[in-house]
Amino acid sequence: MSMIVRKPSILLTCCLVAVLGSILWTSTAFAEVDPALKPYKQVPGISGNLVGKGSDTLNNMMDMWLAEFRKIYPNVQTSYTGEGSSTAPTALIEGVAQVGPMSRAMKDSELDAIEKKYGFKPTRINVALDCLAVFVNKDNPIKGMTIPQVDCVFSSTRKSGFGDITTWGKLHMTGDWKNKPLDIYGRNSVSGTYGYFKKVALLKGDFKDTVKEMPGSAAVVQAVGANLGAIGYSGIGFKTADVRAIPLAKTHKDKLAEPTFENALSGSYPLGRALMFYVVKKPNEPLPPLVREFIKFVLSKEGQEIVEKDGFGPMPAKATAKETAKIE
Repeated sequence: MSMIVRKPSILLTCCLVAVLGSILWTSTAFAEVDPALKPYKQVPGISGNLVGKGSDTLNNMMDMWLAEFRKIYPNVQTSYTGEGSSTAPTALIEGVAQVGPMSRAMKDSELDAIEKKYGFKPTRINVALDCLAVFVNKDNPIKGMTIPQVDCVFSSTRKSGFGDITTWGKLHMTGDWKNKPLDIYGRNSVSGTYGYFKKVALLKGDFKDTVKEMPGSAAVVQAVGANLGAIGYSGIGFKTADVRAIPLAKTHKDKLAEPTFENALSGSYPLGRALMFYVVKKPNEPLPPLVREFIKFVLSKEGQEIVEKDGFGPMPAKATAKETAKIE
C-alpha cells in the first residue's frame, strides 16, 4: 500500500509556466493535456518496492500516480513521504528513496553532496508545472499586489527597497480594512515552496519572524480561509472555495495578472515554476527498470492527466519526450 498524507484533490483550470528550469518553451503550450502525448505501454517483469521522499506540494499527485502505477503492476509496492523538498537530497544520499520529488531546483550544496557520495550529480526530470499563488480570504476585496509589496509584507530585509507593510491600509485598502493588521502564513524552511518564494518574491531576503510557518501547503490555505485578515502563499493546486488567489504584477508599472497558464506563459504572472523529480542515475546507463517505468508513466498521457486532475499544469509532448530521454 502507498503511505501518503493526502491533500484534497482540486479541479482547477489554472496553470502554468513559460521558461522553467531546463525546459525551453516555444509558442506551443497547453493548459490541458497535450493530445500528442502517448499512452503508457506496459512492459513485462516489473516488480519490487518503489520509495519516494520529498515535496509536500506533490503529495496528492504522487498518491494518484502511485495508485495507478500499482494497478498496472500489481507486484509493485510503493510508499511516499512528503515532508518538504529539502528532505529529498538527504533521502537520495542515504539510499532510502529512489525518487526525490521537489518543487524547487536542488541547491549547489545539495548537488555537490550527492556527487560526493556517488561520484556524479543526480538527474533532474521535470514532471509538471505550477503557479505559486498569494492567497487571501475569499471576503478580502484587495484587487492585487506587486512583487515589491509582497516582499514588504513577508520579508524583514525588504530587498525591494520599500517600507514595511503591517496593515491592510498600507496596501491601499480603506474603511474597516485600513487599520486591520496582516496575519501572515507561509511554509516551513524544508519546503521547496518556501525556498522558491524566498528567492523570487523576497529577492533572496529573509522572512519576518511574524510569518506563521505551516507544515504543509494545504494548512496554509486552510488558515487563510479561516481568517479574514490573513495572507499566505502556496501552489495554486491547493486553492479552495474559502480563499482567493490574487492577481500579481512584477512592479507598479506592470498590469496585474491572474495566476493562469496563459499569463505565466507570457511572463506577465511572475510566480511560475516547474515541479520535478531527482534520481540517482549513473552516466550512460539507464535507470533501474522499476524507477524508469514509473517515470515513463508519469510523463505519459495517463500520468499527465493526473497532473491536470490535481489542478497543476501538464507538460507538452515535446517537453515530456525531452525529459524521458534523460532516463534511458
